[in-house]
Amino acid sequence: MAAAWAAVVAVMLLLAQVSAAAPVMGPAFLWAPKNYGFSSDEAKEIVHYQTVSPKSLVKSVLEEGGWSNLVCSREDHAKSVDVAVLFLGSKLQSSDISKDKQADSTLVDTLKNSFASSEFSMAFPYIAMSDDDKLEKSLLSGFAENCNNGFGDNHITYTDTCSVSEDLNKHHNMDSIHGLVASQTKKNPSGQTDLIVFCDGGFKDNTKSEGELLSELVTLLKKSGAKYTILYASQPFGLLENPSNLPLGRYLAEKTNTIKPGRGKCDGECLVKSTLLEGSFVGIVLLIILISGLKCMMGIDTPSKFDAPPES
Repeated sequence: MAAAWAAVVAVMLLLAQVSAAAPVMGPAFLWAPKNYGFSSDEAKEIVHYQTVSPKSLVKSVLEEGGWSNLVCSREDHAKSVDVAVLFLGSKLQSSDISKDKQADSTLVDTLKNSFASSEFSMAFPYIAMSDDDKLEKSLLSGFAENCNNGFGDNHITYTDTCSVSEDLNKHHNMDSIHGLVASQTKKNPSGQTDLIVFCDGGFKDNTKSEGELLSELVTLLKKSGAKYTILYASQPFGLLENPSNLPLGRYLAEKTNTIKPGRGKCDGECLVKSTLLEGSFVGIVLLIILISGLKCMMGIDTPSKFDAPPES
């Protein structure tokens, strides 16, 4: 009996370790109202169904999304975009897109409308992140590592909630961003693209929701007449997402006219995680059956001895 209970405890500890090691899942979206030469082939709308890391996200954004010409320092390169925005959120999970009710409906509606109406768009439904690593740091360090000619620090500004040096240029409200965008539209076409890093929460004295901030920013950029592109990425702290659910992928597939071959397949990492998840479910079911059986056996009350039948 003691051995059985020891086995039960061991299985429960193993399942707890598996759950603790599971990554936090969040989506990322990249879009631009016009193509601006980002993609030279026929695929203007791309969906990556695989579970990817922030580093893989950065490489795809730079190579396939055309951001290498925007955030990497190239003085002799004629700019195709005035402003690039890296918007970092924390309220959106991958499954929220397909839900009838969302905690922040403005955020989901803004993303859906922007994604569907853009000439160029990329979607990454499943970004695997750790609670210990901030997405802001992972993406910015990834840009710096992958830019062959360096990261253009002089053309990067941040909102005041970003955890960067106080010496860097920071925006304390939306009016400050409006001023930067207005100045960019008047610059020489050979100038560099300005990158705005919009960190979680936006501004320190902000009272608006994440969706309201993103909607206001998109409206500001549209009215300014600037050429812009936005990368939205969410790190939902402490919220565990099941990567085998694909409601967001199905929604994006309906909005995507052309998807490159092989993008919808489950790669090696995806297969390992799905197998691990299935094994966890099977283990939980077997554990419940084992505990139920042991309790039933313990509840059986049989006599310790039987009387001899009476003699006739």
